[in-house]
Amino acid sequence: MAAADVLNIAFVVPASGPSGIYGPSCQASGRLAAAEFNESGGVLDREVRLLSVDGGLPPAQVADQVAAMVELGIAEAVVGWHTSAVRERLAPRLRGRVPYVYTAVYEGGERAPGVFLTGETPANQLLPAMRWMADELGVRKWVVVGNDYIWPRASARVARRYADEVRAEIRDEIFVSLGTEDFGPVLRRVEDARAEGVLMLLLGSDAVRFNRAFTQMRLHDRCARLSPLMDENMLMATGAANTHDLYSAAGYFETLATTHGLDFERRYLALLGPTAPALAAPGESCYEGISLLAQLASTAGSVKVPRIADVADGVSYEGPRGAVRVHDQHLVQRIYLARAEGLEFDVLTEIHQGA
Repeated sequence: MAAADVLNIAFVVPASGPSGIYGPSCQASGRLAAAEFNESGGVLDREVRLLSVDGGLPPAQVADQVAAMVELGIAEAVVGWHTSAVRERLAPRLRGRVPYVYTAVYEGGERAPGVFLTGETPANQLLPAMRWMADELGVRKWVVVGNDYIWPRASARVARRYADEVRAEIRDEIFVSLGTEDFGPVLRRVEDARAEGVLMLLLGSDAVRFNRAFTQMRLHDRCARLSPLMDENMLMATGAANTHDLYSAAGYFETLATTHGLDFERRYLALLGPTAPALAAPGESCYEGISLLAQLASTAGSVKVPRIADVADGVSYEGPRGAVRVHDQHLVQRIYLARAEGLEFDVLTEIHQGA
């Protein structure tokens, strides 16, 4: 049981597996959020402490560990970036007993009590990105390549519907196991489909290997890539030579030079120093998640889910992503489209306005 003056948060971020590449940035951004809130008096006058759980472990194992922490009174809230496979196991185990802020880009549709979501969804991310690429680049023949679990499969179903809206078509859908090493057979199917664009629904190191193999087969000469989950760490691992015509859509990019974003970067480097992990969207989402939890709890005067649920739709604040607000358990935010330029993102345009 935690002390009364401490708010323990189960901080579920990947330290292993294909998504482990996001872990250092997630941990660093979470550390910054906790330090800033504690410096200003904590949350509800309680010190914030993050209890790290490896979200890259098998989903059932993660759910067992976090549920036990909640049942024993060790954790009074859950925040973190992890896959939808983990969220689908974890949310039913929590049963709305504690607030659960899920920060990853995801497939949409989550409505479980006590779950709040800061991540981008296909409606505000994929649809406007596919429309922009059709209008500006003429990309109308797509192949989906994704990992074989809920987020890629559900997003692919939605993308098929969106393709009709933007006068495009999905010519093939290919799903591979997490940890796939050889993308040769996948890329031959992309080539056979005469695709103009690949919708990449791949995690971390899998996406890195795909990008390298994509360039080796010279597919970048005639085919663009769009990823809803491509961060700065993945660009570095991919290598500048392998990022030609690679696009991403997200609510945060390190190179998005807004006042809020620049201030966030300044504070991040001031606390963690020049050797800090590269600022990236999954990491920033963890900062966003802790900030949202603090705003919800402060507005409700409690971390109890029923009281938070009563006030959630009135919560708004300004953070690294600018002005955001909560509606129907989700964070309403601006979404941007960026193109990889070597090892950085060049933010091209805003494709969805937070309203």
